[in-house]
Amino acid sequence: MSELLFLGGAQTRAALDPRRVLDAVATALVAVGRDEVSVPPRIAAHAPGGLLGAMPGHVPGLGLAAKLVSVFADPARPGRSTHRGIVALFDEVDGRPLALMDAESLTEVRTAATATLSARALARPDATRIAVVGTGAQARAQVALLAALDPATPVSVAGRDPERAGSVAALHPAGRVTDSIEAAVREADTVFCCTGAVRPVIRRAWLAPGTHISSVGGSHGPELDADTVRDSSLFAEWHGAATTRPPSGAHELQDLPPERSVILLGSVLGGEHPGRADDGELTLFKSTGHAALDVAAAHVAHEVARAEEWGTRITL
Repeated sequence: MSELLFLGGAQTRAALDPRRVLDAVATALVAVGRDEVSVPPRIAAHAPGGLLGAMPGHVPGLGLAAKLVSVFADPARPGRSTHRGIVALFDEVDGRPLALMDAESLTEVRTAATATLSARALARPDATRIAVVGTGAQARAQVALLAALDPATPVSVAGRDPERAGSVAALHPAGRVTDSIEAAVREADTVFCCTGAVRPVIRRAWLAPGTHISSVGGSHGPELDADTVRDSSLFAEWHGAATTRPPSGAHELQDLPPERSVILLGSVLGGEHPGRADDGELTLFKSTGHAALDVAAAHVAHEVARAEEWGTRITL
C-alpha cells in the first residue's frame, strides 16, 4: 500500500514558497545546463478540440515527476486556450508515488521564477525599471512573485485592457499601470513579456540599449519581432527552444542562422558562461518551459505541504 498526498489548486499555490521555488528552479536549470537531468521529448495526444501533453522528468536531488496538461480552445475567449492539468511526484529512489498536485498554479509560479532568475543573471546591475507586459494568469504570477521578492522596486504593467492591467498592477505594492505597451517598454530596462500573443507585441525600436527581455508567452505565435531577436544575445532553458518546432520550441527562435548560438540560462547560473558581455548589450531569455522545472516546483510544494500538514492523504 502507498499513501499519496493530494493538493488542490489553492493548496498547491500556498505551498510554493517563492524563495524556495527560486532556489529549486535555479538548481534544476544548472542541472539542465550540465546535462544531468533525464527529460525525454514531450509527447501529446490530439483530440478534436485540443491536446493532452505529457512531460516527465528527473532532476537528481529534487525528484521524479510528470506533468499531464490539456490545452483546449476556450469558447469564452476566441483565440485563447485553457491549460489544465496535474503533476505527479514520485520518490526518485524507490518510485513510490508521493503527491498529486495542480499543474496550473505550479506552472505559473515556476515559469515566473525562471523569468526572474533570467533577469537576475542577465539584466544590467543597475537595472531598476521593470515592465510587465500582459494581463493574464502568467502576468499575474510574475507580478505576484516580484512583489514577494522585492516589494519596494516599482513595476509598470501594460496590456490591451487597462482595467485588467490595473488588477494585475494592484498585486504589487509599487505597481502602476502604463498607458501603452510601447510606453512601458521604452522606459524599462527589464521587460517581462507574458502574453498569449499570436504576433509581436514588442518592437526593437522601443528597446533602449542594455535592456533585458524575458519572454515566457507566445505559445501561439511570436511575442517579439524579428529585429529584437536579431539584435539580442539569446538565452533559453534548453537547446530545444531553437532546434524543435513549436509548440515545444519557440516561435521566435526558429530557423536561426548557423552562426547564432542560444546559451542555456543554467550555464550562466552555474558559472560556465559569463552571460551579459557589456552594459549596452540586449539580452533575450526565451522560455518554452521544461519538465525539470516542474520537478523543482513539485519538490518544494511537497516539502512545504508535508511540513505544514496541508492536503489530503489518499491510500492507493
